[in-house]
Amino acid sequence: MKTEVMTEQVSVNGVDVKVSKTTDKKCKHTKLKWLIGSAVFFALLNGLAWICTPFCDFYQKWVYPFWVNTYGRVTSLLPFSFGELLIAIAVFGIPLSLIVMIVLLIIKKGRRGKVAKVFGFIYGWIIVFILGTETLNCFILYHTSTFEELNGISSEKHSTEELEKLAFRLVAQVNELSTQVERDENGRFVLTADTDAARKAVEGLEDEFVCFGGYEVHPKPIYCSFFMSQMDLMGIYFPFSMEANYNTDMYKAKLPDTICHELAHTKGFMREEEANFIAFVACDRSDSVEYRYSGYLSALTYVRNNVFEYCDDYTQFALDDAISDEVWVDINENREYWESVEEAEDTVFDSQTVSEVSDKAMEASLQANGVEDGIESYGRMVDLMLNYYGDHKFVGEE
Repeated sequence: MKTEVMTEQVSVNGVDVKVSKTTDKKCKHTKLKWLIGSAVFFALLNGLAWICTPFCDFYQKWVYPFWVNTYGRVTSLLPFSFGELLIAIAVFGIPLSLIVMIVLLIIKKGRRGKVAKVFGFIYGWIIVFILGTETLNCFILYHTSTFEELNGISSEKHSTEELEKLAFRLVAQVNELSTQVERDENGRFVLTADTDAARKAVEGLEDEFVCFGGYEVHPKPIYCSFFMSQMDLMGIYFPFSMEANYNTDMYKAKLPDTICHELAHTKGFMREEEANFIAFVACDRSDSVEYRYSGYLSALTYVRNNVFEYCDDYTQFALDDAISDEVWVDINENREYWESVEEAEDTVFDSQTVSEVSDKAMEASLQANGVEDGIESYGRMVDLMLNYYGDHKFVGEE
């Protein structure tokens, strides 16, 4: 490696002496090239993902599992959410580092250039890390073929009669399961199954659907779960730590389905309606009655919303009338929980403000990744259910 030798005149005991100083400009330039090159590389990968679906499909099937089996396996060893820790470090560490940088720029007048370069490289690599992990573990996967296309499921439009039929099939199953789960003295759902049941349920989909199998990451509870509730989040997938995280504060009847939903993201399915559908199928086929009930309860929410949007008043009334009292307890308890979060006082942040900011951020994120209808895309799982369960039975119907 070629180096450049420079001389510097200093005073030693009153005598001026020339001292040679070796610098390595090439090394500095190499570091900068790596930084810029990495950022450009990930930007190009994002651009390629938008225009080349076959590339994204290949990546999801053959490359992405490598990150799950390595990086995801390592972060799963930690008993806490590594992603939540990284966010906490960023929230508190970045402002603190900016203060340190400003102080150093003030007191190190003769070395301001070096201080600026050091902090510039630190911030630069932080940005590259975020861009890289988001690209490799999230952004590319938004542009794969749809779940229907990958698994040979039709994508036909369906009539309101077919929607009604699906709704009443769901009600029949959720009513039956509602009497089999444990409940407290007030009739509220009690969760006894652990998160390993979710890993096992998602793992079981390998026999029928593509891109399953391989290592199943360990779902992680979020320490700041109430803040998650303020953001209207039941679960979240962190691409930068490859973790499926869940809200421990939420009403537990929806928790098993939520965990399966986040695990679906770790299999490379980023579209929310697909993760919803995968979560339902996994729950339906689970050995745990609590997981099965949670899946049906969550699916019923989306299907019922569609019934109230597209079907007549008589069908709406008949559907609600068919839902059992036990199920209504869980529906109402879940609703009351979210209302209590919205109305909570003496919180660090106002719940309504946090919710609005979170919704706008989620909407912007989804649309930036090509999901034009944003948050509304969650409800498109009903189309998947109509297409798949037109030809298939629920486990309880077999």
